[in-house]
Amino acid sequence: MFRIALVSLALTGCVQKADFDALEARVKTAEEKVATLEKAPAGKAAPVAANPEAEEAASKLMTAVQEAVKAGDYPTAKAKLAELAVEPLASTRAGKASLRMASEINLVGTDAAALDAEKWFQGKAALGDSKATLLVFWEVWCPHCKKELPKLAEEEGKYKAKGIQVVGITKVTKSATDEKVEEFIKESKAKFPILKEKDGSLSKAYAVSGIPAAALVKDGKVIWRGHPARLDDATIDALMSKG
Repeated sequence: MFRIALVSLALTGCVQKADFDALEARVKTAEEKVATLEKAPAGKAAPVAANPEAEEAASKLMTAVQEAVKAGDYPTAKAKLAELAVEPLASTRAGKASLRMASEINLVGTDAAALDAEKWFQGKAALGDSKATLLVFWEVWCPHCKKELPKLAEEEGKYKAKGIQVVGITKVTKSATDEKVEEFIKESKAKFPILKEKDGSLSKAYAVSGIPAAALVKDGKVIWRGHPARLDDATIDALMSKG
């Protein structure tokens, strides 16, 4: 379009040779800009990976980590995470996402922190009250937590049959209040013990940076740590059969 208009001006004698050359250069620049814009996707362009090979390698390592965790093979998971911590893999999307998983996996095998409660909303429990204890961290304002707690209430019988007691843990943060927590506990029909932790000490001890979160404790040690939705029957049976 720009070039057609320029040629028309030249044919009608409206511009001199020097002016024509200058205009032609400007038209070329404008055409290049238009071509670039036409190739760009609508909206904000997605960032291009600086190192596609590293992104692919990191993604494969992350998959291997997840598979090792599911199989209870923590030495392999830790080895793969160590590879992800080295550049250029550490700067990839998978590398950055692996940081939280690393903090969870590194907790496995460590001494479990005792249940230090500011108050118990219902019931009371200690880690030694059952063969194992499933600790579930949640907050009443968290939409995902509000789905997990009723689910745990329904599945508590399944856990008891496997020798696992369930304990809910909340800090009562943001818009939450003790009254809102008590109201939601009733709505969820949860019967297992639920405590309000003291000064966030349990969240810190169990490396909780996002909720919902869960930790499985057995014989005074943390034997699993992750999102409660990832703790399926096969994983539970494998964990409980060890030791």
